[in-house]
Amino acid sequence: MYNILICDDQADIVNALKIYLKPEGYQLFAAYTGAEAIEIVQNNDIHLILLDVMMPVMDGITATAKIREFSNVPIILLTAKSETEDKVLGLNVGADDYITKPFVPVEVLARVRSQLRRYATLGSRQDSESGDAITIGGIQLDDRTKTVTVEGEVVSLTPTEYAILHLLMSNPGKVYSTKVLYESVWQEAALGSEGAVAVHIRHLREKIEINPSEPRYLKVVWGQGYKLEGGK
Repeated sequence: MYNILICDDQADIVNALKIYLKPEGYQLFAAYTGAEAIEIVQNNDIHLILLDVMMPVMDGITATAKIREFSNVPIILLTAKSETEDKVLGLNVGADDYITKPFVPVEVLARVRSQLRRYATLGSRQDSESGDAITIGGIQLDDRTKTVTVEGEVVSLTPTEYAILHLLMSNPGKVYSTKVLYESVWQEAALGSEGAVAVHIRHLREKIEINPSEPRYLKVVWGQGYKLEGGK
């Protein structure tokens, strides 16, 4: 059973999300400020967070940044249509995805399932077939232990970052368009996905490249997409 934390300062929104998610069998936790959300994550085994952006005491952006200091749990931001800048900022500080209010139940369920699939792949909740590690240049990805090292040093990736890196390292030199990359990793139609992909690519570069502004491994092919090379 997966544990999901719903955090929004409006009780009716929390209750609506509970109605959507409870039939799926998830164990649900509720918080009404960012500070409460952090405390719950610190004291419970949470597998996914639905986190509102605009809240009193501590907003969702600040809470996301603080949670990322100690946890890679998937975070989906809850935003209003007018909060475009907050969506980008949220992704920049470590959120994995966002859902725009008012909610469409089928979208909520699809995005929750998508993030939990990646969590299961990266975490210990899904048994992995034993296989050799993938090594490209100074990067090694061990899909058995779900660990990534760069020049021998372990790097901490979110489930989404891990999924992107695994895809690219499994197909070195292959160029993935933003659309194909999004659909392969998020496992849903790529609608307005360019910004989300670009943010996660930038985060990956910051973690695996010595100089992210001049990447050795994770390259952009202008007008076509992204690929991973051997770092020569």
